[in-house]
Amino acid sequence: MQLPPKVTERAFARLAEIGAGDQGQALRVAVEGGGCSGFQYDIKLDAPEDEDLVLEGQGQKVVVDQVSLQFLENAVIDFSDELIGARFVIENPNVASSCGCGTSFAM
Repeated sequence: MQLPPKVTERAFARLAEIGAGDQGQALRVAVEGGGCSGFQYDIKLDAPEDEDLVLEGQGQKVVVDQVSLQFLENAVIDFSDELIGARFVIENPNVASSCGCGTSFAM
């Protein structure tokens, strides 16, 4: 049984700040082939699809498609607001290695 990713309160709060749910949008977290290390994250606002896993909090939604779900087992979706910039980040225990860009990884 796969454990779905978790979404932090900080990530849901950021989605609420930008009004994603008010516009019928969810944060889509997908894993695609490519990038420096073999896989890369694609994180964007998108409309939920019927087949998506939907994670809800604070009136907001984060969605993951069925193919990406296997790569995000037990991962944490967070929001980081640092000097170098504010962005959604994935803490993924399944990743064997990653590269400096922060969006590409290998399993």
